[in-house]
Amino acid sequence: MIIVKQLFANLAILVALLFLYTQIKRDPPLRMNSSIKKKLTTGVAGGLFSNILMQYSIPIGTTLIDLRHIPIILLAYFGGAVPALVGMALVIMGRFLIGINISSYTSGLLMIAITLFAIIIARTNLSHQIKKWSMLTFANLLTTLLFFYLIKDPQLLLYLIPGYWFVSFLSGYVAFQVLHILFKSQMMFDKYKAESTIDPLTGLNNVRKFDEVFNSCMADLEKKKKLSLLYIDIDFFKKINDTYGHSEGDVVLKDLGLILRSCARPTDIVSRNGGEEFTVLLIDCSLDQAKKIAERIRTTVEEHAFLLNSGTEVNITVSVGLSNFPETTTIGSLVIKDADKALYEAKRTGRNRVCIAKQ
Repeated sequence: MIIVKQLFANLAILVALLFLYTQIKRDPPLRMNSSIKKKLTTGVAGGLFSNILMQYSIPIGTTLIDLRHIPIILLAYFGGAVPALVGMALVIMGRFLIGINISSYTSGLLMIAITLFAIIIARTNLSHQIKKWSMLTFANLLTTLLFFYLIKDPQLLLYLIPGYWFVSFLSGYVAFQVLHILFKSQMMFDKYKAESTIDPLTGLNNVRKFDEVFNSCMADLEKKKKLSLLYIDIDFFKKINDTYGHSEGDVVLKDLGLILRSCARPTDIVSRNGGEEFTVLLIDCSLDQAKKIAERIRTTVEEHAFLLNSGTEVNITVSVGLSNFPETTTIGSLVIKDADKALYEAKRTGRNRVCIAKQ
């Protein structure tokens, strides 16, 4: 009974380690197609977890009983050969540091066999459940054989083996479930985080992301030297909505988002700031370069036929306000205000034009 209680303590430590690791490492979960760097670092973490579990082993003579195989099985299942082999090597080294004897040699062979079997099973087309239970069953079978070889007390084996099988299966099941829940929670968190900065209609950055990037640019203005901003507004967009409906107006907004992306540079920050207003933040861009990009956007939109869901083609134009630090605006924080003023001037003087902020 004491042995079973200590194995449950091993399980509690394992769950705590898995939880802490996933909270500290906020990057995507380990996958078969993860980078080599991620596989190596995760393999090291798994190996360290197994070594921690060994520090809370149940000693029976020179034999140490614990759940060190569970992290290695998890590594093989989620990441394949590389992390599993790295973790296995660390487990074997850790066991020899504890003591060099017949138990350490046989446990090393045991870990090699469990790891190789888990790697092979992970690469098969079996269902996820069969893979998990096959790995755990194989590990338990080999461990049982090792118990028979190292422990000569039949009475001890009589309650050790059933208890070990029960806790080992339970630990494996709990570990897999904990990781699935934590991975799912992490992916949902990352998804919501990304969606909080993306305009759902156009897929462009939203105003929150624009503000974040702009503030970052302000903090780095001396390094970036030049910063241009295009403030873009669709001319008479209300007529589109009134004539064809808001759903057709959304089609126009989506297409315009694609045009802005195609006309801007890969490094530029394209955002929908609200309604029919868009911005393009041109980092390290001179006034002359910004003029060319702004004019390319204006002419591309003017010449583009926007195809609505109804099959009707419509044409629109845009007005663009342009400001640049330091060529039109010497105070970085006024770049947005000056671009907005230039946009107002473009609309006031006839629309479908690019106006530059007054120096």
